Amino acid sequence: MILDDIKAVIFDLDGTLVDSMWMWHAIDVEFLGEYGYECPEELHRAIEGMSFSETAVYFKERFRIPLSLEEIKAVWTQMSINKYRYEVPLKTGVKEFLEYIKKKNIKCGIATSNGRELVDAVLDSLGIQEYFQTVTTACEVKAGKPEPDIYLYVAKQLGVEPEDCLVFEDIPAGIQAGKRAGMKVCAVEDEFSCMLKEEKLALADYFIDDYFEILEGKIKKDFQEEKGM
Repeated sequence: MILDDIKAVIFDLDGTLVDSMWMWHAIDVEFLGEYGYECPEELHRAIEGMSFSETAVYFKERFRIPLSLEEIKAVWTQMSINKYRYEVPLKTGVKEFLEYIKKKNIKCGIATSNGRELVDAVLDSLGIQEYFQTVTTACEVKAGKPEPDIYLYVAKQLGVEPEDCLVFEDIPAGIQAGKRAGMKVCAVEDEFSCMLKEEKLALADYFIDDYFEILEGKIKKDFQEEKGM
């Protein structure tokens, strides 16, 4: 069972707990369009895993945005906060899985590259704040994903050793961060990163299409079949 000997579960947010990656692509297109740029096809991979602040630096330098870093982040926050509150749903089976691990007394945290204001908005809107003992953004640690800093920090906050943690991630940089932290990692399918499925399978310990697979006990068998075991 995927949760055997696990004392803490740590989730990424966008594309892992909530179905929101579509929103960020739309914001990138709109934001860059204001400055006369088309959104490059490789942009998502270029900024994958970066913290909110690191992404603002990247945009300012690459596209010569005539705003301060704080102004860039404020614009993004304003553009996204209503979408987070009213248009972003939980991924399939998340609420039921959170209830399950709560009943099992497994500790729970979030390690996200997003900004604090946006994280609080979506957690409050979806009514899942109560399930998490700690929420950390990559802006609070030295380096964003794929470096392990944020996952090591969340484990410390939860009082659990890294080897006793299970990470859920939807993108390769996040999976690498969890593995570099010495944790087990379950990759989560997401429409926005579906073209990266083979890479995610190669990096992760497990793979799920939705959280009901874990509750139904199908995860181990399905993952072995995907890997040709």
